[in-house]
Amino acid sequence: MNFHVRAGTRPSRLALRQVEEIKQRFKDISLDPVTIKTKGDKDKITPLALKGNSNFFTYELEQALLNKEIDIAIHSAKDLEEDIRPELIIAATTKSINEFDCLVARGNFTLDTLPVNSKIGTSSINRRKGITNYRNDLICKDIRGNIEERLAQLGRGDFNAIVVAQAALIRLGLEGLKLQIIPFEIIKPHPLQGRLAIQALREREDLAKFFGEIDGK
Repeated sequence: MNFHVRAGTRPSRLALRQVEEIKQRFKDISLDPVTIKTKGDKDKITPLALKGNSNFFTYELEQALLNKEIDIAIHSAKDLEEDIRPELIIAATTKSINEFDCLVARGNFTLDTLPVNSKIGTSSINRRKGITNYRNDLICKDIRGNIEERLAQLGRGDFNAIVVAQAALIRLGLEGLKLQIIPFEIIKPHPLQGRLAIQALREREDLAKFFGEIDGK
């Protein structure tokens, strides 16, 4: 199948790498990224814990699909809201490249060796609970921004450590950072962590059939 596909994506380097990941799977199509800022990209103050399973990172991309400004939207699967609009479908989800969370700390500390009252940056309620259940002397504080921005906040000393998805570091080529992979016994990550989702209009059966061939692979 040889055709042109406009792929809606958030503008971060990670999101663009995710488009490249899908493009590498389909050499016989022209997959062109269309960058669209979402509410989540513009608002870097509101704690994500207040947004729950909302469309904070997907609404504008979904609206572009409905307006036929793009043909597909490529999301981090865990960003999808619980109930997507009936006019849209998830054509496919990829297999996770890595399901673990990891700790990146100043001074190469681990969860066990961080000093008492160390500040841990995380925007996830689940991660916060896992960390404080493991060590209630650590202080979890909300952090916003893309991966590079979070690493910059760590670098300038806003936090002693941050918790991020290892899949994000792999996609950005940052897996060489000193990090601690956090066992599932401490934090059980989101079930869709590390997976990508391809969204399309329900009426585009051609796209659903084409991209559906990679579902879960």
